[in-house]
Amino acid sequence: MAKRDYYEVLGVARDADEKQLKSAYRKLAMKYHPDQNQGNPEAEAQFKEVGEAYGILCDANKRAAYDRYGHAAFENGGAGGGNPFGQGGGNPEDIFQDLFSQVFGAGGFGGGRRRGGPQRGADLRYDLEITLAEAYFGKDETIHVPQAVPCKPCSGTGAAQGSKPEQCDMCDGHGRVRAQQGFFTMERACPRCSGKGKIIRKPCKECGGAGQVREERQLSVKIPAGVESGMRIRLSGEGEAGTAGGGKGDLYIFVDVVEHDIFERDGPNLYCRAPVPMATAALGGEIEIPTIDGGRARVAIPEGAQTGRKLRLRNKGMPSVRSSAQTGDLYVEMFVETPQNLSARQKEILREFCDCSGADCHPESEGFLGRIKRFWGGHEDEKHPN
Repeated sequence: MAKRDYYEVLGVARDADEKQLKSAYRKLAMKYHPDQNQGNPEAEAQFKEVGEAYGILCDANKRAAYDRYGHAAFENGGAGGGNPFGQGGGNPEDIFQDLFSQVFGAGGFGGGRRRGGPQRGADLRYDLEITLAEAYFGKDETIHVPQAVPCKPCSGTGAAQGSKPEQCDMCDGHGRVRAQQGFFTMERACPRCSGKGKIIRKPCKECGGAGQVREERQLSVKIPAGVESGMRIRLSGEGEAGTAGGGKGDLYIFVDVVEHDIFERDGPNLYCRAPVPMATAALGGEIEIPTIDGGRARVAIPEGAQTGRKLRLRNKGMPSVRSSAQTGDLYVEMFVETPQNLSARQKEILREFCDCSGADCHPESEGFLGRIKRFWGGHEDEKHPN
């Protein structure tokens, strides 16, 4: 059967540049690779055809010869034939290193981290809830963290006492083996030792050969004053144990400060709403409010205070987790409380107050009524133009 045009095989134009050739080759090689099409001889033949076409076209000299003479340039002992990567041109290791890292992940082909070497332990996460008062003072907290630790009977080797792990004879302790696939050499985890490079013939009864056991550890954690929700505390080396001599992971404690019944927090500042009796708001006076440290503070209410007015208490907020010298403020928002369940005498007094009140007693109301009158007056003028 006559060979197909190499440009047609790759699906590119005759003036395609090196980048376009490489891109087309990658896509087709992934599509027809034998590992993706096991038991499909047609796909295997197409895979070889794609490799041959790219091997010619990626080499400037071979491509020039092919453009001039076609397939005849490589017949009868010509420069082509056989391994398309044999003379110059693209390096299949470079191409497939890139290609298979996309299919199997980084390090999945050729280089990359060997599974048989030391592996660092996994990091752990612990979610910790504290109150706002605890966040204010800081605290020493004892937590219990389940984690993998080295097995004591086998000292983390996974082998029973009196024995030790043996080097895998299939991969010679590398944890990886190579297999030939057509033109290419594929590398994968050793199936005999599961990529560890060692075989345990007599596993430890305590850990079953894993070298680790699950254990609940008790740790003491210092929560700094001023900590906020979402902050994390890192305990280096308190995570999962590593394998094959690898270091331990870290433990990350994520702090969540629960909502308070009285105070709302915004960074270092605290906010609270405090009811003010109508008479106190009108005449002025004092109210008592709590502070986050468990104390009390007396707040002066100015005469004629209105709902929504905020009063600031300096240094009564939260401490800064970054600087013990900095403390936020407490903002008290007043809301004037209208009296309820009035007696007949109280109602009478209020009516007398209303009867003798002038516009200067209710400046907001008078201003609002004035705007209403002007608004209605403007509409009347629109309805009855001169």
